[in-house]
Formats: sequence, structure tokens, C-alpha cells
Amino acid sequence: MYRFLLTPRWLTVSVLALLAVPFCVFMGSWQLSRFHVRVDQHRTAEHDQSRAATEAPVPLRTVLPNPAAQIPDDGSGRLVDATGSYDTGHQFLIPGRALDGHDGFYVLTPLRIGGGAALPVVRGWLSGDASAAARAGSVPAAPTGSVTVTGAVQYPETADTSGVDSRGGLPTGQLGMISAASLVNVLPYPVYSGGWITATHPVAPLKAVPAAAAPNSGLDIKAFQNLGYTGQWFVFAGFVVFMWFRLVRREGEARADAALGLMPDEDDDQGERDSGDGAAQADPDARVPEGDREQAAPASAS
Repeated sequence: MYRFLLTPRWLTVSVLALLAVPFCVFMGSWQLSRFHVRVDQHRTAEHDQSRAATEAPVPLRTVLPNPAAQIPDDGSGRLVDATGSYDTGHQFLIPGRALDGHDGFYVLTPLRIGGGAALPVVRGWLSGDASAAARAGSVPAAPTGSVTVTGAVQYPETADTSGVDSRGGLPTGQLGMISAASLVNVLPYPVYSGGWITATHPVAPLKAVPAAAAPNSGLDIKAFQNLGYTGQWFVFAGFVVFMWFRLVRREGEARADAALGLMPDEDDDQGERDSGDGAAQADPDARVPEGDREQAAPASAS
């Protein structure tokens, strides 16, 4: 009954199915492994942040030895001490930043390190509208003279960072993103390109901005996309197996019916259609509704 599986056409179909199933399983397993990697990265990032928050601050040069240095893998959230002087003439407000469920903005002031490059320092967060606060002059001024700031090291923000406004067109004195790329065009001196810090002990009414996890280290939408793709590939594998069995069963049943003479021949179907057409031509009234025949009869009589 199933000898047709040895025909070239069915051998090709079977080989393709045998290749498709392990491929789908492999892709699903790979997507699942990517999800596990992101989970492990999330746990590691949480552990590193908890450890960094309890460790004593280290000098800035320990994490960022020079303005061009990049944050090491375990440097996100690390507490550092940075000594320099605030450039109060180039203070910026970062609008659209929420804290504890309230809308507000960050206050960023460059800290000149040794009179050279500047380290971006978020001195704190304020509730309300940034433009209104700037007009009212309610933003606290930065301390003058030489200061030592303790803060948590943060990676530069990108367009994917939560709260970032990358559309541009903000009022003067406001920035949508905290990064060297956005600061280099508005500051007359070099900027630390590796990151910025958020002060841990801001002056009231400023509130401390919590340190954020490193990019791509959390259970974000990408992680759950990997999990969704895992399910899709496994479903595809099951669908291939299901369709192969269904096609084989339908082919086998069709061949069995044909062997028993249960399937009508195409010539018989054509003959039935031709005989039906001939009968309709022999009796033209058979195609005319009864009401139409009654109306047609007086016309023929006249």
C-alpha cells in the first residue's frame, strides 16, 4: 500500500522533511540557548551591581584611566571618586526622565578633571518640567571650586536607552541623551567618551539617580523574542512531521480507493456532463422558469 514512498517524487519529499525537522530543532535550540545567555547576563549584572553598590569608592582612574578609556565589563555601577571643578556655565537638563513613577528631568553638569577633559556628572533628579524649571530658575546651582564627587559609573546612553529623546529640537540648555557624541558639539573641551557618573549624594532638593544596568544585560524585549522564536521553530518542526504523515495517508487512501474502483473516472464525469448538456438542448423549456414560459406562450400565439 505504501510502496509509492519509494518513487522518486516521494523520496524527494521524505528527504526534504528529514532535513527540515533537524534544522528546525537546531534553530529552536539555538534561540533557547540565546535566551539562557541573556538570563545569565541579567543575573551577573544584578550581582555585579549589588557588589559594586557595597564596595568602597575607588579613584576614577581605576575604572577610566583616561578620557578615551572604555568602561570594563565589571565597571558598570562601580562607585568612584572624581575630583575637579564644575563648569557651571555649561549645565544641561535632560528632560523626560522618570523616577519612582514621577516625571522629571536630570541635572547634568560637566566636571573638569584637572582643568582638562570633562566628566559628565548627573548631579541628581528633579520633578516637573525641565523648561518650566529653567525659566523659573529653580534648578540648584553646582558647587564652585574644587570638589570631590562620589558617583556610580554608567555606560553612555544610546537611542535604545529608556527615556532618551533622540528626535532633537530640544530647547537650548537641554539634551536628550547622555553621551560624548551629544556633548562634544556643545562643550568647548574634550569629554570622557567611556561613560558618565551619577552622584550618590546629591544636594537637596536633587534626588539621587539609581545606577542602571549595563546595556544588553537585562531581560529586555530581545530576550523574550528569543524565547518566542524558540517556540516558533519547534512548532515548525512538528508541522513538517504532521504534514508529511497527512500527505502520505491521503496518498495511500487515494491509491487504495483507486485499486477498489471507488474513485470515479474522469471520462465518466465528462460523459455525465455531456449527457446533461444534451438533455438541456433537447428540451429548451427545461432551462426556462415556469413563469417565463407562461409569458412567452401568448407572444408565440400572436
